[in-house]
Formats: sequence, C-alpha cells, structure tokens
Amino acid sequence: MLLLRGSRDFSSVEEYAKFLQDVLAQRNAGRRERLAEELAVMRGLPARRMESAKRERVKVDCGSLIHVDRNAYSVNSRLIGEQVEARLYLDHIEVWYGQKKVENLPRLRGRAKHRVDYRHIIDWLVRKPGAFENYRYKEDLFPTSRFRMAYDALQETAPGQAVREYLKILKLAADEGETPVDEALRELMERKAEDAITLESSQEVMRRLDTIRPVTMVEVAAVDLASFDALCTETAVRQ
Repeated sequence: MLLLRGSRDFSSVEEYAKFLQDVLAQRNAGRRERLAEELAVMRGLPARRMESAKRERVKVDCGSLIHVDRNAYSVNSRLIGEQVEARLYLDHIEVWYGQKKVENLPRLRGRAKHRVDYRHIIDWLVRKPGAFENYRYKEDLFPTSRFRMAYDALQETAPGQAVREYLKILKLAADEGETPVDEALRELMERKAEDAITLESSQEVMRRLDTIRPVTMVEVAAVDLASFDALCTETAVRQ
C-alpha cells in the first residue's frame, strides 16, 4: 500500500492513523460475511470498560522527578516528597495527585531515559540555586542554544552571580514564554558589550520586541531584467 501511495512520509500521526484505517477497511471489505458469523456467536461486551492503563504509585524525589518504567520524568516541584499515581498508556503518561490529573506527559521509549521540563523545577531552583551546578540533568535547563550562550556569557562577565541571574532569566521564560525571552537574548548578544545580559535588560528588550527587526526578515533586491537582455544579446553576438 505504501508503494501505491508513493511515499512513506506523513505530515502527522493522525494522517498515518487515517491511512491505516483505510487500509484495514479495504482489506476487510471481503470478510464481512464471515465476520457476521463470528459476531453472532460472540458474547456481549462487559458492562464496564476494561482498564487500558497500567498504574504505579511512585514518590516524587528531591529532584522533582518520578521514576516510571525505568525512565525519569519531571513533575511540578510542589510535589517533592509526595506520593503520586502514574497511569501508563501506550503513548503517554498521566500523573494524578489527590484525585486530580496534574500532568500529561509523552511516554519515553526504552530504558534509562529522561524528560525534564525546566518549568517544573525552576521555582525550586530559584530558591536553591546551589543545586544548579550539580543537577544531574543540567543540560535540559538550556531550552535553546541562546540560553546556553547567555549562561556562558554570564560566567565570563559575572561568575559570582551567573547562576542566580541565569535562573531569574529562566524563570522569566517559564512565566512569560520561552520564545520572547529567546528573542530578547538574541538582541542582547548581538549588542555584545553595549548591554549586560541580566533579568532587567531582558525585560527591557521584551517590552519593545515588536520594534526590533526579526532575524528571519530578509530583504531581496529587485532583479534588473535588463541585465538578462544584455547577456542574451552579448551571447548572440559571440555566436
């Protein structure tokens, strides 16, 4: 069927699921009579839906992580030390606390993997900045390359305050949005020595982002078609 389709590329999971449904419907079209015979002797479905998730009771450790199916996931730091219920589905994991779903996370495949969201632990890190340097998943706390570059720049210009200042900027990203903070850092790094990278300078740039030229804006000069005419004329003369 993929050969007939001409491509194995799908724009989304939903498109792939629709493709599989169409294939199954086509393949089963000639089996309806036999299916009807089977359905006639089948028992009715149970009144209650069978549980489709595996449940585990886990404790949120001091790093705001839960360990489920031998993989690590971050949850909100307010849950540190608490018992939560993880419900494992085929492609995602739900985290429940006090009869309320508090997280819906993509399920990791394999073993000894991790998914750490800086938004879950930034409040905890701001209160305990000393934990940043030795945090096991420190690299996950740089959501883009510009955040990493900003941290390195802070280490050069203000090593004693670099961690605290960077965590303030990361907290700003969690509260106000990662994209505008990333754009503000880009603008500050392009200025180089003109403005130091701080929480205050990042906020100041964010307030006037709509007046700053986007990095993706490219100006293309209009093509002078007369040059093509001259080239064609010159080529004809040489021939």
